[in-house]
Amino acid sequence: MARLALETSEWVRVDPWESEQKQWCETIAVLRHHYKELLKSHHIRELPGENNWPIEKAAKPSFASSLTVVPELKLLCGADFLKTFQTPNLWKEEHILEIVGKFGLVCISRAGSDLSQCVTESELLSRYKDNIHLVREWVRNEISATHIRQALCRGQSVKYLVPDSVISYIKQHNVYTEETEQKNKGDLLQPLKQYGALLSPLND
Repeated sequence: MARLALETSEWVRVDPWESEQKQWCETIAVLRHHYKELLKSHHIRELPGENNWPIEKAAKPSFASSLTVVPELKLLCGADFLKTFQTPNLWKEEHILEIVGKFGLVCISRAGSDLSQCVTESELLSRYKDNIHLVREWVRNEISATHIRQALCRGQSVKYLVPDSVISYIKQHNVYTEETEQKNKGDLLQPLKQYGALLSPLND
C-alpha cells in the first residue's frame, strides 16, 4: 500500500526491509539498519562500536572518511508519537537516548498537542532539544491511519483520503474490515508485551 501511495512521488521511496522481517522490529533496530545502509551507499565504513558512541557528549560519530558529506538520518513522526516516550514500558530509555541523541527527530504538529511542552516537560528530550526539529503545518491535516481504518471498518468511504490504487488494494485483499479489527481487538502493542513481560517478575 505504501508503494502504491507513493508511485507518483519523485522524491519519496519505500524501503521494504522492515516489513520483510519475520517478527516485529524495534524502532531503533530499523534506524540502525538504515544508518548502516546510508554509510554503505556513501562508501563509508562504520567504525566498531559506533552504535554505542557516547550520547551524553552529543557529538557526531567519526567516519573513516571526513571528505564525504553523509545526509543525516532522522525519525519523522507526529506529536502524538513524541508523547509515547512517556508511556511506561513502551520504550527502553537507552533506545530513546539513541534515537534522540544520535539520530534526532523531525516532529510534525498535531491538533491538541503542544510540541514545545512535550519537549520541555521531559528532562531527556530537553537535553537533546537541538536534535528535535518541530514542524508546525500551516495547513492543518488531521487525516490519520486510525481514522481511515475506523471508516473502512464501518463501511464508510475514504475516497480522496488515500489514493484510488490503495483503496482498490484494500478491497481486493479484504483488509481493515470489522472481522479483522475484532481479530486484533485487545491485542497489546508488541513493546508493551515484550517489555512488560520483562518487568513483571520485578513487580510481583
